[in-house]
Amino acid sequence: MKSILPKDLSVPEVQRLLQGGIGPRPIALVSTISKNGANNLTPFSFFNVFGANPPVIAFSPSRRGKDGSLKDTYLNLVDTKECVVNAVTYSMVEQISLASTEYEYGIDEFVKSGLTPIDSDLVKAKRVKESPFQMECKLLEMKSFGEGGASANIAICEVVKFHVAEDLFVNGVIHPDRIDLVARMSADFYCRASGDAIFEVEKPIKKKGIGYDKLPEFMKQSFVFSANNLGKFANVERIPTDEEVNDFINHIKEESFTDYEISEEAFDRYQRLGNYEHMLRCSLDLNLPSERKKYFLELTAKLALEKNDSDFAWKTALYSGKFN
Repeated sequence: MKSILPKDLSVPEVQRLLQGGIGPRPIALVSTISKNGANNLTPFSFFNVFGANPPVIAFSPSRRGKDGSLKDTYLNLVDTKECVVNAVTYSMVEQISLASTEYEYGIDEFVKSGLTPIDSDLVKAKRVKESPFQMECKLLEMKSFGEGGASANIAICEVVKFHVAEDLFVNGVIHPDRIDLVARMSADFYCRASGDAIFEVEKPIKKKGIGYDKLPEFMKQSFVFSANNLGKFANVERIPTDEEVNDFINHIKEESFTDYEISEEAFDRYQRLGNYEHMLRCSLDLNLPSERKKYFLELTAKLALEKNDSDFAWKTALYSGKFN
């Protein structure tokens, strides 16, 4: 691993490291208005949420890297203490890139980007019509760290009003596929936060997982289970008993499956199809050496786990331990 001291690098090199290693970063499309009434619209990827009571967000209108000058957003915020932070979606990303151009002070990026300004309710800054998630904000504090190029200014803001498209919600939650957000990575790379990029991890909020240290040693030594698999196995409240495992295996042996055949080729086909129940039955019925049977059972448990059937996965994994 390469170890680097920031003082040994140029500022652009430090910036590239930070942007490459910290991501994907959500994008705040920030609208402000000058004290003379001129609109400004700029995206910032140094942005996140920091509390809900009151709702507090922060982003960094840092100094320009080339000369350390202050950006229009910073100047407008300090003058007016107001802004609107708009979410950036995939359908807007090219227009957002246009809005990031460093135009002269007073140039309206709404006009340059083709995005549509609409009136806010509580602040003077405009909302972006094309964004499905908009936050009217008041500046709480501007923290500054240095006066050189790329020095940070952190705008800490309170959200005073939300505007959210109703069709974003699924069961009361904004669904990633509906909002289709984009995020910044390094250089010219972006990330689209929807579709196959989205996955779920059950949070251990309402239960206390047994922990990695309580996993059976043969599972931790497996060449099949990944670290992620083991972490998911450890997020259960208790390990199934031997009796539960035996009852489960006997039930599988007695169950009648349609379109079922016994062969290693069939096992591979069931794995490709994601049919871990047939995989287990095939593993049990095949006449295999102990080590290979264990391997087939672990592959079955792994697939069941990745399909979020933790009970099936646990019992199959525990049964595989009989073939050590």
